[in-house]
Amino acid sequence: MKKIAYVELDTHAEIAANFMELMDDSQEFEVDYFFSERIHKQIDKSNSSISLSSFATIDRQLQLRPYDLLIIGTVHRNFAVFNKICCRTNAVIIVHNLNFLKLSKWQLLQSVFKKDFQYRLKLLLKEGLLLAPRVFRNAHHLAVLDPYLANRQFVFLPVFFNHSNESDTTEHFTIVIPGTVSQQRRDYFSVIQRLKKADNDLKSGHSTMENRNFQIVFLGKAKGEELVWLKDLRSELKFFDIVFFEEKVPQNQYEEWMKEAHVLWCPVQLRTEFFNHSESYGSTKMSGNIGDAIRYGKMAFFPQGISTGYPFVINDQDDDVFYFKNESRYDFQQEFNKENVRKKLENVLKSLL
Repeated sequence: MKKIAYVELDTHAEIAANFMELMDDSQEFEVDYFFSERIHKQIDKSNSSISLSSFATIDRQLQLRPYDLLIIGTVHRNFAVFNKICCRTNAVIIVHNLNFLKLSKWQLLQSVFKKDFQYRLKLLLKEGLLLAPRVFRNAHHLAVLDPYLANRQFVFLPVFFNHSNESDTTEHFTIVIPGTVSQQRRDYFSVIQRLKKADNDLKSGHSTMENRNFQIVFLGKAKGEELVWLKDLRSELKFFDIVFFEEKVPQNQYEEWMKEAHVLWCPVQLRTEFFNHSESYGSTKMSGNIGDAIRYGKMAFFPQGISTGYPFVINDQDDDVFYFKNESRYDFQQEFNKENVRKKLENVLKSLL
């Protein structure tokens, strides 16, 4: 069997967990996992193939055993460490922000003074920030998690598969908006305005929308101005039951709400920033809500401007999300069943050896 090392020391624990679950059944590959303590806690699995690691120890740990392939889940810091590792191994880096790879040393240096000064100064002085372009050049392969972002430079690494197709049987019609409640990341202001309009139309009797016992779940921690918005919204609406959270949502509770959802509403901002440079969902960055939709087998409404070829993604127009019918569902098991995705993943991994 070929030997793979999977390293995740920073973030994206859910991607590492998906990869682990897929490869547990593999007869082709043996995988060792190197996780930071924080990532290990988030994954919450006991496995003899998992080793606790850190940026201070990972280089030494990887030298204890020969690997045919090294997968690095996130390279957003400690560039000097990863550059050293990539220079001597067959490494593939999962890229989450495609425009970040295009930044020059000068642009990276400028970014230090634009935002998060203390953190970025540490990256510059102690973690080799200016080596970032070299890390990606030295990696043998670069991977993306969305097939519609793949090209000659980026190979598609399939890790998302369907876990559940449970549909809600409660008396509510539940619309879930997954993710931390931050206007910077998603257009909650627009969501709130549309909810107010729909509620007023139902109150006046001028709406063609039926009263479906709507339940709108903002499935992520809300704080600051956004929390005030949601509290005001809950007290104002008559036909919509508003659910929100003031603390981080526990994973088991997150999963229960996702299973209960009739549909996902994903009002992601068309453009976001990483290191003060623009990234665009659908063209240089993948929304994590795509993975949510696949995992839980839910149709998902995304803004019209986001380019995606997924058949389960619906363009969010007017009040369509409130009219959604269950018969519009997509068969996630046909394309995204675990065995099918595992075989595709194994074929990709073989091509990287």
